[in-house]
Amino acid sequence: MLNVFSIFIGGGIGAVARYLVGILYLHILKTNLPAATFCVNFVGCLTLGFLYIFFIEKTQIPTNLKLALTVGFCGGLTTFSTFSLEIFEMIQNSHYVQALVYIAASLVLGIAAVFLGGYLCKTFII
Repeated sequence: MLNVFSIFIGGGIGAVARYLVGILYLHILKTNLPAATFCVNFVGCLTLGFLYIFFIEKTQIPTNLKLALTVGFCGGLTTFSTFSLEIFEMIQNSHYVQALVYIAASLVLGIAAVFLGGYLCKTFII
């Protein structure tokens, strides 16, 4: 039950962080571009890559903390459903090139961010 509660807390914090980033981007950029979703997904991938390597090396960390940070926080921070909805809206508005660029950039940079997070952990922490 502690694991479930840990995921619940981490997920709540991640979801609130995503919401606040969305508000911040809306006030700063004042644009229709899905920059907030792109940002939280990139940061979430970077964080997850970092934590993955960190937790492999530091096995004494409690399972509930690992779950709170990975499944909870990173899961709550990132959002595939919003990403998908934004692409749907772009296609509905005939912004096909923008949709394709967004899809490609999100996938390539998301995977690169996981690798970068792992690299940063190995280089500076482990």
